Amino acid sequence: MKKKVYFAGSIRGGRDDAELYKRTIDFINETDTVLTEQVGDLKRSLLEQGRNKDAAIYEQDTAWLRSCDVVIAECTHPSLGVGYELAYAEKYEKTVYVFYRHRECELSAMITGDPWFHIQSYETEKELQAYIHEILTD
Repeated sequence: MKKKVYFAGSIRGGRDDAELYKRTIDFINETDTVLTEQVGDLKRSLLEQGRNKDAAIYEQDTAWLRSCDVVIAECTHPSLGVGYELAYAEKYEKTVYVFYRHRECELSAMITGDPWFHIQSYETEKELQAYIHEILTD
């Protein structure tokens, strides 16, 4: 059965990894369903136009979080929104996997200190995909 995956990554916090997000979403979609494909949209700007859409984004994203089977978050680039999504997912007892490139960042103690999250550092995209494959085939 295809899993519904909530993929989290920085949008307003910075788009340095947008291409990685896109390739990761495409990889997940080969076997499962990513609910949040917009995270990998290469046309997304740092500050989206029309802040009046924020309430609609919040409603859609929290609905997806409540309905997903698993959360996969790439957290190399800090994002307030991703941090909120992780806490929201924990509230709804969703399984959460947090990935980051340890040579580029140090995760917040609020993430690393929370035993709810499955945290894994990685160095290469191939390594990240291997971890994700393992998660989705369990």
